[in-house]
Amino acid sequence: MQTGCIHIYYGDGKGKTTAAVGQAVRAAGYGYKVLFYQFMKNNSSSERKSLEALSNITCIEGREQVKFTFQMDADEKEEMRKYYKKELELLRKQAEEYDVLVLDEAVCAVGAGMLQEEDLLSFLKNKGENVEIILTGHTITSNLLEVADYVTEMKKVKHPFDRGIGARKGIEM
Repeated sequence: MQTGCIHIYYGDGKGKTTAAVGQAVRAAGYGYKVLFYQFMKNNSSSERKSLEALSNITCIEGREQVKFTFQMDADEKEEMRKYYKKELELLRKQAEEYDVLVLDEAVCAVGAGMLQEEDLLSFLKNKGENVEIILTGHTITSNLLEVADYVTEMKKVKHPFDRGIGARKGIEM
């Protein structure tokens, strides 16, 4: 592989994870080995089920039970911070064996205070030279913007959620 770049898909619009999954599928189709991890989500997403069926893609399991941060007390938040710090260290070691690493919702984890921005920046700045890294989330910091090679903002113009329609299986989840 050529020099690996850093991609960030962010914003309030639909399609961030979908874009990251599409990039993972494209890379796997080319023969690249892909490592996929989701922050802030459990292991039941529809995209995981599809990715797990493909050769060349390894999905790392996260927590079975994941709460929204507003549902967590201070102890639970601190425990999640420690958990994600440990997971990022494990991913650092595993990523050396892969061509592409997807860190879905890593940018959200930073924004929610569940992952320290300094830890993620260190991870990105010290990645293997040829590893392509794809991150997703809602809001991007100036530091993450600076370190990224590709940045795409997904902007919501209209969404069924605005009419009270929740996430639908197979479409948003």
